[in-house]
Amino acid sequence: MRRESSTVIVLVGEVGEGLLDGLGRSPNVSVARAPAAGGGQPGEHTAARAGWEAGALAMREAARRRSTYVIVPDDPLAEVAAAWRAMWDVTGGPGGAAGFEERAAEALAPWRDKRFELPDYYLVMAGPQPGGTGPDLYLGPLRAARPRRVAVAGIADGPGQSASLLDTLRLLKHGPWWPPLDELIDAARRFYAGGLAETQPAPA
Repeated sequence: MRRESSTVIVLVGEVGEGLLDGLGRSPNVSVARAPAAGGGQPGEHTAARAGWEAGALAMREAARRRSTYVIVPDDPLAEVAAAWRAMWDVTGGPGGAAGFEERAAEALAPWRDKRFELPDYYLVMAGPQPGGTGPDLYLGPLRAARPRRVAVAGIADGPGQSASLLDTLRLLKHGPWWPPLDELIDAARRFYAGGLAETQPAPA
């Protein structure tokens, strides 16, 4: 469990550089990115690293910050989440479950080695989507496990994005810490993507 004084929030979804720049100019808020691979600029590193590594490095950088809120636009579980969504795509064929297991194993190994921890909160950036978000690891299994650790920010494009997101941060509620990641992965295996998170079993 994290014991730093800052609250670390991983943003999930479409996150533009303009929004990050606006948040970084806000009092008591900083934005943590992984150091760039090969000496480039932050944000240019994902192709050169394992799927979990950019998020893990960003989380390590976030742990060094002392601002009230630390925003992290990279997630160690991003490829696990993408594979979980793909597993429910019937047009993808029977390899979806195997792909999810591969990505899960890739993330679990460094987590067990204590190379990253989960953030205090996941904040899902949800724009107008008439058909809903579809199968979503964050809004499904993770939210079922810890409803107060996953929030949704309905952020519209425009100059007020940063202020709207800051309002959402102030409304985040405290709750129990995450179960171990291997338990969350196991819960994701048993989670039915077509059901409501609130009605499905979750890790203790």
